[in-house]
Amino acid sequence: MLTVTDQNSEPRTQTRRQARATQRAAMSEGRRIERSAVRAERRRTRDTVRAWTARRIAIGVLGGVAAVGIVGAMVAPLLQSQTATASQDHQQQQSEYSAAAEDAQLFAVAEHGAVLSALTNVAYEVEVPTPTPTPEPEVASVPEGDTSGGTQAEQTAPAPIQPPAAYTGGGSASEWMAAAGIAESDWGYVDYIVTRESGWNPNATNASSGACGLVQALPCSKVPGGGYDPVANLQWANGYAVGRYGSWANAHAFWVSNHWW
Repeated sequence: MLTVTDQNSEPRTQTRRQARATQRAAMSEGRRIERSAVRAERRRTRDTVRAWTARRIAIGVLGGVAAVGIVGAMVAPLLQSQTATASQDHQQQQSEYSAAAEDAQLFAVAEHGAVLSALTNVAYEVEVPTPTPTPEPEVASVPEGDTSGGTQAEQTAPAPIQPPAAYTGGGSASEWMAAAGIAESDWGYVDYIVTRESGWNPNATNASSGACGLVQALPCSKVPGGGYDPVANLQWANGYAVGRYGSWANAHAFWVSNHWW
């Protein structure tokens, strides 16, 4: 028998079995409390680890965003420069294409055998140059009594060279080409060449080479009548284009490549 003394009661007597049960209960309670303390400690450790992990993730994300921002700030000026350069190149290509398209429009209709109606409605003003007077040749003085010398000098004096007569008539490009016998399917090619050679001025003259007329024939003596008559000039040009290049289309292609014909 064991005697157990309680603080608020009288001493009571317990059997050994009861004492063991009480001891086991106390030990079990102690282990339970210990396990609770361990679990609480583990919980605190896990929460701390999670907090640190979240901080590390946040710091990594912020660092990545900052790095992307720095790289973007460095690359943005380069991209803008390349974009501006590409835009200028594109505009230049568009300008070159537009210029080529304008030239192509002049004879695109003639390719299909149609008449260029624009030519029939255009009248050209003719610039008439003022001819330079030719000085009269001086006659050598002949001594009195010698009439034979004077007669011989007058007979051997060369006749003055008269410049070709300027064209003073009117007319339009279509009328001149039709009168010259040029096929309407070739009018686009003729207009392209004549516009760049003389601007459709029958009296156009190259001061350095002496080429004259609508197609700038060189020399002017090749053209009947001196070269300024637009119909005669175009008739000569028609034979020249077909005889040398085979057709007006080939003559036009040569002019486009070489800027002369």
